[in-house]
Amino acid sequence: MRLYCVSGLGADERVFQFLKLNVEIVPIYWIGINVDESIESYTKRLTSQINQKEAFGILGVSFGGLIAIELSKILSPMCTIVISSVINKIEIPFFYKLIGKMRVVNNLPTFMFKAPMFIMNYAFGAKHKILLKSILDDTDYKFTKWALNELFNWQNVDEVRNLLKINGEDDKLFKPSKVSKVIKKGGHFMIVDKADKISFEVNQFLTQFIQRV
Repeated sequence: MRLYCVSGLGADERVFQFLKLNVEIVPIYWIGINVDESIESYTKRLTSQINQKEAFGILGVSFGGLIAIELSKILSPMCTIVISSVINKIEIPFFYKLIGKMRVVNNLPTFMFKAPMFIMNYAFGAKHKILLKSILDDTDYKFTKWALNELFNWQNVDEVRNLLKINGEDDKLFKPSKVSKVIKKGGHFMIVDKADKISFEVNQFLTQFIQRV
């Protein structure tokens, strides 16, 4: 069984390097956005990276969690795992929705989406600050602007089957919901900082699906 993994906006496969899972991890790579492209259209173009002839699951982190949900609505994965994210529009914080309705993101120049590192370290609650800086240094801020706009205006209400949702207790960007598996003292960057605990929860969840393969 393969687990196709989608990183957060501005991040890449480096965030999965500390996971120790009992399945093969296959990163999904971000591609360029088209003019006025919706998250649904963008996700459809990502499906070409997934081999649907073999058993697979989908894992998404942060903004990648939204993509994981959208992929699962199109495809038929054995399971879907969402980490440090939300699964529908109801879980999106009110302040984010307000920014989306006010179209603040659309009216800001792209360079303004590169926040100072002390702000990013605080927001992500990162212990691996060097890795976070390295990832953010490689960020395409045009993509960040697009992704934030799609996040703030996400309208998903559909449920996906066989879902595991994991949130950090101390996540400053996305708070746990009633359906979350909560990681104590986990921040938004816990896919790296709490990789051992994340691995444990994911492996436990995957056991039921690995047995079917």
